[in-house]
Amino acid sequence: MSVRLRPHHLLCLLTYAGKGYSAAFVANFDEIAARLSAGEHILIVSGPDDICAPLLGEAEPHCLRDSVTERDRQAAASVVTLLGYSIAEDMELQLHPSLLRSMRDAFSSGRTRGACVGCEWFDLCSSIAASDYRTVALR
Repeated sequence: MSVRLRPHHLLCLLTYAGKGYSAAFVANFDEIAARLSAGEHILIVSGPDDICAPLLGEAEPHCLRDSVTERDRQAAASVVTLLGYSIAEDMELQLHPSLLRSMRDAFSSGRTRGACVGCEWFDLCSSIAASDYRTVALR
C-alpha cells in the first residue's frame, strides 16, 4: 500500500511536527508520518490526498481551492531540480534517508520554498527547519 500525496505535501511532511488544523488532522498526519518513516511508498496524486482526508467533510474544504492547486504546481516544479526528474500523477516515490536529507537541505536553503509563500504554516515550518528538524515526526 502507498500513501497518497499531492505535490505540496511533499514539502509539508518535511517539517510536520504534530501541529495542524484539528485533532483529527493531527492524528491522521501522525499516522502518515509513521507509515512513511517505516518505509511505505508515496503515490503522487492530483487533488486531495491522504493528508487532506480529515478536512474533506468541512463545508468548504481548503483542499479544493485553486490556491492549493497552484501550490501543488509550484511544489512539483521546485522539486524537479532536486530530484532530477518531474513528478507526475500516479508516480511512486520512496523517501529513503538520503533523499529526505536532500529535500530538507533544499527546503532549509529556500530552494524549494516557493510553494510555501502565503501559507499560514510558513513561520512554523521555517522555525522547525532552522532548528535542524529536531522535532519532526518523519524520520
